[in-house]
Amino acid sequence: MTAFRGERPSGTKSQVYRELSLMAEGLFRGEADPIANAANLSALLWMGLPELNWAGFYFKRGAGLVLGPFQGRPACVRIELGRGVCGMAARRGETIVVPDVEEFPDHIACDAASKSEIVVPLVSGSRLLGVLDLDSPVVARFDDDDARGLEGLAALWVAASDPL
Repeated sequence: MTAFRGERPSGTKSQVYRELSLMAEGLFRGEADPIANAANLSALLWMGLPELNWAGFYFKRGAGLVLGPFQGRPACVRIELGRGVCGMAARRGETIVVPDVEEFPDHIACDAASKSEIVVPLVSGSRLLGVLDLDSPVVARFDDDDARGLEGLAALWVAASDPL
């Protein structure tokens, strides 16, 4: 396992995500439990990325999403598909970057401190497993580099984890 040394990876965003990917691969090696892997990835993102106030998972259950492992303040437990950023990303099956949550129609404010958000769908084949959700107290915290990096990390989690 690649150890997290207590400091955040540094460099360009692509370098940071490359290092986080190596760390995630180390954490996932030999472990296929999706909840354990989600918990470790949430913690890795929380410790490895600056300016976050929430990092975690929602899993597809029935017609909606249910809260999974996360780091941050308590969160909304259930989200309908199509509602808020998480529900919209899940329904569309595509990453959504929201520079300012105040300008996103139907935003669900689980934490009033959140100003920007990125949500990456977790998909295995054609099956929606859930979403990876990150919030920031900084407007415009997330961009296309974050989308690419987080999509790569989400794909590592899907590949390493047993089906939910």
